[in-house]
Amino acid sequence: MIGRMVGIIRRPRATFQAVVAAPRWVGLLAVLFCLSAGVNALFLATAVGQQALVDQWERTALAFGQDVDDARYEELQELSRQGTVFAVLNQLVRGPLTVVVVAVLVAGAFRFGGVSRHRPAFRQVLAVVAYSTVILTVREIMAAPINYARETIAAPTTLVQLFPVANAASPAARFFGLIDVFVAWWLVVLAVGLSVLYARRTWPILAGLFGVYAGVALALAAAMAILGGTI
Repeated sequence: MIGRMVGIIRRPRATFQAVVAAPRWVGLLAVLFCLSAGVNALFLATAVGQQALVDQWERTALAFGQDVDDARYEELQELSRQGTVFAVLNQLVRGPLTVVVVAVLVAGAFRFGGVSRHRPAFRQVLAVVAYSTVILTVREIMAAPINYARETIAAPTTLVQLFPVANAASPAARFFGLIDVFVAWWLVVLAVGLSVLYARRTWPILAGLFGVYAGVALALAAAMAILGGTI
């Protein structure tokens, strides 16, 4: 398993060929979940992490046009004391649950969209999606100490963090704040895995994945701009 995890980073195509041939994914998801939940739970167990969580909740509420008065802020501070529980539940959703949802969507798109005549077993689809999320786990492990030093829970690898803009509340800033370098890397790796699984060219798959990612980011940025009153 460790060799395959390293292979996803160094030799994704060859690694996915081995994954498709022997699609074992349950143990991998357990390991990735424990790593991601562990580093985030440690961060959110600290006073710095809990305050960063409150700040993130407040920014999100304001971005969607919700007021945060003193009473609500105190409620958020009280909730932040359960930071470790939040970290575990959050990673359960972002990890195993997301893998299953993405696998279902991918299988449905290829089966009913007429994209490929290949009909791999669903466990193979699950294995490819699961192994692609090694990239997202690397992001979680790297982000936790960086966020502790920055005293924020905001992802440090979004375009708006790497290339700051003057007006952080502008629609453009909202959009670039939703585009993460590691998510883009994950999509590239996932596209490679799906090309191996379905015997298709990588670039059309990657273009479709990037299109969905950009579309979701645009929709969320527009919603924040409208509800937050920035347009």
